[in-house]
Amino acid sequence: MLLRFVPRVLPAVLLCLAVLLTGCSSTGTAPTTAPGGSTPAWAGGMATVRESGLPPDARRTLALVDKGGPFPYAQDGAVFGNFEGRLPAHRRGYYHEYTVPTPGSRDRGARRLVTGQGGEIYYTDDHYESFRAVLR
Repeated sequence: MLLRFVPRVLPAVLLCLAVLLTGCSSTGTAPTTAPGGSTPAWAGGMATVRESGLPPDARRTLALVDKGGPFPYAQDGAVFGNFEGRLPAHRRGYYHEYTVPTPGSRDRGARRLVTGQGGEIYYTDDHYESFRAVLR
């Protein structure tokens, strides 16, 4: 039983340890820029997209986030748990998600914006399989 448990937990433990050792903070301070570049340090080497490069629906959703709503879906603004571990590790409640309407979809679709309390914005168009850091 223990041998089956360790492989599932070990990646999460290593990720948490890496975050602690690199000095990542969840204090809610403004994002900082990586030395010598225009990519914020919080983007951490992940793929990026400029706000202007987002699909029009994503830019409209981001404008609603900036205004504080109103949002078209009851789930908008809900806590994003980051269970997939694809975003930097933070305490529960740090991230919130917002629906980006998907043309032709009969439900909320696969596209989301996820915001962090430190000002981070991430975009996914494949329902959390991958993320791009949104650069403003």
